[in-house]
Amino acid sequence: MTFIHKWIPSATGSNETTLLLLHGTGGNEEDLFPLARFLAPHAAMLGVRGKVLENGMPRFFRRLAEGVFDEEDLIFRTHELARFIEEATKTYSLNPERIYAVGYSNGANIAASVLFLEPAVLSGAVLFRAMVPLEPAELPDLAGKRVLMLSGRHDPIVPANNSETLAQMFQQAGADITLNWQNAGHGLTNSDLAVARKWMEQLQN
Repeated sequence: MTFIHKWIPSATGSNETTLLLLHGTGGNEEDLFPLARFLAPHAAMLGVRGKVLENGMPRFFRRLAEGVFDEEDLIFRTHELARFIEEATKTYSLNPERIYAVGYSNGANIAASVLFLEPAVLSGAVLFRAMVPLEPAELPDLAGKRVLMLSGRHDPIVPANNSETLAQMFQQAGADITLNWQNAGHGLTNSDLAVARKWMEQLQN
């Protein structure tokens, strides 16, 4: 397995739904476990650590400056992560139709990139504070994919129009997209968690 990761099977013994957990800059494979357990208590969880280091802090791809991504590296890392997801699906006997990414910031950005470049490996995603990762030459067919974006109206890192552009890209690709605005900055709030949990509960039904 090419990524440092941690796997926690479903509490019920069934891996019907798996949450792929993708941390923000400086995080690790265990960062989002408490969040995931709150969002979907009975889901299996797969936490992944980004391979790129920025001043010693793990990330999923390189950036040239705040909000300016190294697109060549992003594309390479996106395909690399997709191959890992495929391998993990076999190793841990995951249901490939029920793998949802839960990403924060940098992790949300690469999750969005996976949906655009490697849509077959994810069923959908919860994206906290995501921004447009790249503009693919052609949008994929994301019909049947469910995506929840939680964006902060006062986010100093992600401009509001960038979040709206990303949501429009998902919509144009045919995804079932929900853009939820929070009266918050880049950090997460209890309201974020409540909205995401309700969305996940609906997903289970």
